[in-house]
Amino acid sequence: MPNTQYLNDLTTQVRRDILRMVHKVNSGHPGGSLGCAEFFVCLYNNIMDRKESFDMDGIEEDLFFLSNGHISPVYYSVLARAGYFPVEELNTFRLIDSRLQGHPTTHEGLPGVRIASGSLGQGMSVAIGAAQAKKLNNDNHLIYSLHGDGELQEGQNWEAIMYASAKKVDNLIATVDLNGKQIDGDTDEVLNMGNVKAKFEAFGWTVLEIKEGNNIEAILKGMANAKAETGKGKPVCVLLHTEMGNGVDFMMHTHAWHGKAPNDEQLESALAQNPETLGDY
Repeated sequence: MPNTQYLNDLTTQVRRDILRMVHKVNSGHPGGSLGCAEFFVCLYNNIMDRKESFDMDGIEEDLFFLSNGHISPVYYSVLARAGYFPVEELNTFRLIDSRLQGHPTTHEGLPGVRIASGSLGQGMSVAIGAAQAKKLNNDNHLIYSLHGDGELQEGQNWEAIMYASAKKVDNLIATVDLNGKQIDGDTDEVLNMGNVKAKFEAFGWTVLEIKEGNNIEAILKGMANAKAETGKGKPVCVLLHTEMGNGVDFMMHTHAWHGKAPNDEQLESALAQNPETLGDY
């Protein structure tokens, strides 16, 4: 397994990738991508039991499903740097005929991507279906998924959450990016969901929290604890407390960078805060 220093260096490089991708096309979602950089780096380089090669069946390996597909920049960067496709392809982000569209899709055949996502609220259902398929196939590997906290305002989530506990889908770890922000402002102001932990628990889930969701060691420890809770008859939810725009001072503590690209001067400032570590594409 990579050591913590490497994971931190990779996270910094992923942040650079995110910033450069959205700047080049003046389009994309840097805020949530930056906030989840540490999580994705840990997931693909330490947490998941995955194969080096890619096939859509995903037999005998852990699978990941991204529900809040607008944070595709972090997804693409981590997939590329995990070896699924050439890092240089990040140059094609959001271009016509690119495999790296604004929201991940499957018809372009991009290795690492198993579902189209971006229509919020659907990823939980897909993850549950994949988890049940694992059980039917006597495959003991796990399903991981990621969801936005604002995304939980979609009603389909709660049907799926209810179903997962009723059917004892205990090979699923669903992580919620709890950054408290969405495109129109703070989640508490747009549509207050109250106590998210209590809601999941009331629906019959085991719930864990990672208070330092932008800390590599905290993520590794928290996700190891989550994995230890699988197989006990309940689905597992991880509430990951992150900072939108993490690693770039002027993008943090605001929802303004949910879906806005930095200009030339802003990019220069952001990259200066995240020095090149593993090589730009």
